[in-house]
Amino acid sequence: MKNVLRVLILTFAVMAWFGSSALAQQKIATVDMRKLFDGYWKTKQAEAALNDRKAELDKEDHSFLDNLHKDRDAYQKLLDSANDQAISADERDKRKEAAADKYTEIQNSQATIVQFERQAQATLAEQTQRMRSSIISEITAVVSTRAKATGYTMVLDLAGQSVNQTPVVLYTDGQNDLTAAVLAQLNAGAPIDLTAPATNSVVPPLTISTNVQ
Repeated sequence: MKNVLRVLILTFAVMAWFGSSALAQQKIATVDMRKLFDGYWKTKQAEAALNDRKAELDKEDHSFLDNLHKDRDAYQKLLDSANDQAISADERDKRKEAAADKYTEIQNSQATIVQFERQAQATLAEQTQRMRSSIISEITAVVSTRAKATGYTMVLDLAGQSVNQTPVVLYTDGQNDLTAAVLAQLNAGAPIDLTAPATNSVVPPLTISTNVQ
């Protein structure tokens, strides 16, 4: 029994030594990924491209809606004229038939608009996600390269949050923060017009959807 206890004590001692040794060898740095993402010149460039694309989709959607409103006005006029007792019954029937055709056209237009708006939102969402993934990959690569070059074994994201929406990093004295150095490296070759302070949001709001009922 004593031998077993000695073995266990020795095992725990070795494990504790290796654990403390491994911890002592860790050199941890921090970055703020939110600041890096918002401050990177390619983020601003991508935001401008997304806003341009959204403006194009909005313009096309408004054109569809304008035509729909015109068709509705024409439909109402056909209905009103079909009830005009001053014209012959045959003419009233023709106008009722024309109104029915216009109504079918309106229904088709509404379906087209709904489909267009859904596709437009999906397109913007897909482009936004693709842009974010690409930029995050570029930032991560620069962070990794700088961390390795300066001997860090781990880099923590100050902007990261847990599943409970609480900060992952609760305290740091800021001495090993790489944010400023990484951002300077990312923006070293930035065009002059894209070095202004970042906006609060990269993803443009989706305001295309409109009630077409």
